[in-house]
Amino acid sequence: MLTDLQIAREANTRPITEIAAKLGIEDSNLELYGPYKAKISAGENLSEKTGRLVLVTAVSPTPAGEGKTTTSVGLCDALNLEGVKASLSLREPSMGPVFGIKGGAAGGGYAQVIPMEDINLAFTGDFAAIAQSHNLLSAMIDNHLHQGNSLNLDARQIWWRRVMDMNDRALRQITVGLGGATNGFLREDGFDIVSASEIMAIICLSRNLMDLRSRLGKIVIGLNLDGVPVTAEDIGAAGAMAVILRDAIKPNLVQTLEGNPAFIHGGPFANIAHGCSSLAATSLAMELSDVVVTEAGFGADLGAEKFFDILCQASGLRPALSVLVATVRSVKYNSGVAVSDLNTPNIDAVRSGCANLLRHIENLENVFGVRTVVALNRFPSDTPEELECLRNILNVPCVSATHFSQGGEGARELAKVVKENLLKHPSSEKEVTFAYDLADTYEEKAYKVATSIYRAGTVTWSPGARRRLAKIEEAGYVGLPICIAKTQYSFSSNPRALGAPVGHELQIREVRLSAGAGFVVLVAGEMMTMPGLSKNPAALGMDIDENGQIIGLS
Repeated sequence: MLTDLQIAREANTRPITEIAAKLGIEDSNLELYGPYKAKISAGENLSEKTGRLVLVTAVSPTPAGEGKTTTSVGLCDALNLEGVKASLSLREPSMGPVFGIKGGAAGGGYAQVIPMEDINLAFTGDFAAIAQSHNLLSAMIDNHLHQGNSLNLDARQIWWRRVMDMNDRALRQITVGLGGATNGFLREDGFDIVSASEIMAIICLSRNLMDLRSRLGKIVIGLNLDGVPVTAEDIGAAGAMAVILRDAIKPNLVQTLEGNPAFIHGGPFANIAHGCSSLAATSLAMELSDVVVTEAGFGADLGAEKFFDILCQASGLRPALSVLVATVRSVKYNSGVAVSDLNTPNIDAVRSGCANLLRHIENLENVFGVRTVVALNRFPSDTPEELECLRNILNVPCVSATHFSQGGEGARELAKVVKENLLKHPSSEKEVTFAYDLADTYEEKAYKVATSIYRAGTVTWSPGARRRLAKIEEAGYVGLPICIAKTQYSFSSNPRALGAPVGHELQIREVRLSAGAGFVVLVAGEMMTMPGLSKNPAALGMDIDENGQIIGLS
């Protein structure tokens, strides 16, 4: 059996100019990064039309894998086989997971975006530019303290941390300025992964370069000695940061294995950030396509909730349909079946393990008001009896798909159901609703998400979280959405609570203001914004041969 990397290398890759031409993008609007990838340089108002948006989300992730990106790619290819002018809008992979436990994020099997190696490893440099812009601000903060601190920054209230695009737990909490006065001001600091950077969120929520420049200036880096917020504009860094990001704001264009357009831009995680590809890329794709397939990270309680409550409220985008990815194996896992036994037929486990899947469907249809189709990503071990049992339990359309092994052809039935629902039963803009009102207090917003989406019984706040929240409100930052950083493995903040737990406690440990992005981050439970490496990270299996060919990338 061929690996993902081998399949990608054997693909009939078209010149990116040919892919762009299918969308009506002229060569003058392309900035080429070699023959197979490009940035769109004049992305606004290339067309007057607006295509329909399909949101792909998933059940709570399991160790067996659900294949959300693979399903997004397969659905896009299948829609094109059905005569629909469809394109993708996906996130860029972070190299932290690529070299960690998760692997790449370009799809898999015969439902991939290519060039797979480039996409998973540095791509067009967006992550590097975001890290450099972020860390420039960090350097200018410390330089300001060192050079006399004319803004009277309170070194105990510096909220801006540093970032890098790699999993490194040793950098979560550090001390900077060691070695005497010539090395700067001694203070505590720390690192987050680039995907959690506020600048990543700003890139993904900005409409254009000038919107980006404005948002960068609004970043709050901390407080002065009088308790007043100090911004990146105050410290004089925002202009230079925008210079670094002048290309990173432009959407990237690549293709699927079957030669269909894929916009891949921005890469926030959904467990610690807002989990959506860029507004600029998605809006551009909708201008140029009849249907755009986009995805939100991890389970629907994370990525989809933030897609609706943050991205949709901020942008006016509204999906016409949601596709919820599940597997027979994920259902059995949520009934308590061990990973080693998931390939063994077990009808009883299918019947008892549907609670997680049903909860996600209920949230999508009843809380957010969007019609939902379930895509069962089929594995060879699934039996017809298990698939039929699952279909009979669900009260929404449920379609099996084999795109991993068959590409677009394997998702043809799914595409037909999606196409039919888009034509006959699309969710209208007026039907889409949200988990909370922007006018609610932050405590009310957290409570509404916790009780309506997670089915928690209570929300508790650490003393530090309450103090930070009070400072944020006192400074006038009210009416913003919230972005809950929470484990992806459970509806609760306990990653071991499988299925659909109810009545649990959501513990808010930390609060962070992302004024430039336009939301407030609430860190729940033991969630970390800088991941660590596992005992056996993917990096252990990677190498390069004498011809410069990569080995072990997946």
